[in-house]
Amino acid sequence: MKMLINGEWVAANDNEKLKKYNPVNGKVLGYFPAGKKEDVNAAVDAAEGSFDEWNQLGSSTRSKYIYKAKDLIEANRKELEELLILENGKVVRQAEEEVDGVIDQLQYYAEFARKITGDLVEGTSATRKIFQYKIPYGVVVAITPWNFPAGMVARKIAPALLTGNTVILKPSSDTPFTAEWIVRKFVEAGIPRGVLGMVTGRGSEIGDHIVAHSKVSLITMTGSTVTGQRIMQKASANMAKLILELGGKAPFIVWKDANIKNALKSLIWAKFWNSGQSCIAAERLYVHKDIYTEFIDKFIRVTKGLKVGDPHTSDMGPLINKGALNATDELVKNAVDSGSKILYGGKRPNLDERYSEGYFYEPTIIENSDQKSTLFQEEIFSPVIAAMPISEIGETLSLANDSKYGLASYLFTENPEVIFKFADSIRFGELYINMPGPEASQGYHTGFRLTGQGGEGSKYGIEEYLKLKNVYVEYSGKELTIPTVNDNLFKNV
Repeated sequence: MKMLINGEWVAANDNEKLKKYNPVNGKVLGYFPAGKKEDVNAAVDAAEGSFDEWNQLGSSTRSKYIYKAKDLIEANRKELEELLILENGKVVRQAEEEVDGVIDQLQYYAEFARKITGDLVEGTSATRKIFQYKIPYGVVVAITPWNFPAGMVARKIAPALLTGNTVILKPSSDTPFTAEWIVRKFVEAGIPRGVLGMVTGRGSEIGDHIVAHSKVSLITMTGSTVTGQRIMQKASANMAKLILELGGKAPFIVWKDANIKNALKSLIWAKFWNSGQSCIAAERLYVHKDIYTEFIDKFIRVTKGLKVGDPHTSDMGPLINKGALNATDELVKNAVDSGSKILYGGKRPNLDERYSEGYFYEPTIIENSDQKSTLFQEEIFSPVIAAMPISEIGETLSLANDSKYGLASYLFTENPEVIFKFADSIRFGELYINMPGPEASQGYHTGFRLTGQGGEGSKYGIEEYLKLKNVYVEYSGKELTIPTVNDNLFKNV
C-alpha cells in the first residue's frame, strides 16, 4: 500500500510501515505507510498549489470526476465488498449495503453541481446591490473512521471536491486499505494532480500535525468525542472550520401501542448492525412497562437466532480490534459486578479454530435500572445493550435526554400525540419513528451536545464546505454622498 501525495503513490518519508490485523482471525493482514510530518507538509503544499486551478474549473466540470469515480466503483464493487469483509469484518449483506451507500452518495453529490446558489440583495438604494455567493474554503482535511471506511470516505471527499476544495484524506489506521482503494478510483477517473491526496500513519504523529497546519482551512472528522475535542484545540490557532461527528448514545423507545414485530426488526438492526460499532447504534432500550416482559422475551428469542462468526456466512462479524474486544469484556464484567443482570450473551462465542483468535463477541442484552450507570451514560460501541422499563411520556423523555451525546434516537408508537411530543422535545439531531436507520444522503446528519458540530448530507451538508462572500456594488456613476465625510474637502477635486 502507498500514500498519494501530489499525484504520486509513495511510501513514508523514512519507509516505516505499520501492521494491520485481520479482525476475523487476529493475523497480520498487511502493512501500510507510517507517514511523517514531512509527508503531511508535502501533501498540504500540493493541495494548496492545485486549489486555484481546481476551483476555476467550475462545479459542473468537477462533478464529472465524481461521476467517473462512481462509475468505476460501481463496475468493480465486488472488490470493495470483499475488502470491507476482509479489513473491517463486515458480514456480506452489510458490506453490500455500504457499497450501495458509497455509490448513492457519489451520485447524490455530483448531481448538486448546478444547484449551488447565492443571493442578490437590495442595498440602501436602487443602484446598490449586495451579491452573496458561496466559495470554497481551500485545503480540506478529511479524517475518516474505521466503522464505515468506504461510506465515510465518500461522504466527506465528494462534497468537498464538488464545491471546489482540495482534499487530503487521513483514514483510520484500522482500515487504510479500503480508503486507498477508493482514492485509486478517483485517480483512475483522472482527477488532477494534487487535488486529492491521502496520508496514513499514527494519529499522534501526523494527525496532530495535519489538523494544526497553517494551510488547512477546514477539517471534517468522524470519530470519538475525545479526538474531536483534541482537534478543536489543535485547530484553534488557525481558526479552521470544523465539521465533527463524534460520539452517540441512541435511546430506543418502545411505547405500549408499538408494532412489536417492526420494533424488534428495527432493534436487531439498530443494535447489532456492524456488531454495534456505529454512532447511531441503539445503546439504551426503554420499553413501556405494559409490554416490557413480552418484548424482552421476544427480543432474547430473536437475538439467540443471530449467527456470529465468518462474515461470509453469519449475521454478525467481529469487533474491529483486540482493544475493542477487551474493552467490551471489561464493560460487561463491571456491569455484572455492579448488579446488572445478563439476559443473554455476555461473553466471547465458542468458534472453531479458524476464528478462535478473532475479535468476536456475543450479542448481549443486559437488564439494568440505574440510569446513571456506565451502560446508560457512556458510549458502548459493541453488541451490548442495556434495557429498563418506562411508564410516562415525561419520564421517558427525561431518561432519553439524559445523555451528553445527541445524535440518533428511535421511537416506536402508533399514537400521534406521543409522536409529536417526542418530535418536539427529544434533544437529538435525528429521530427515527417506526423505522430503522441509517441516515439518507438527502438527510442532514447532525448531532447535538458532545456529538459535535456541523453535519453531513443534504444541501445543508454541502453548504458546510462553502463560505459566504459578500460583494457590495454601487453602479449609478453619480457622486457619492457619505454622511461622515465633509463634502467641502472635495470642492477642487
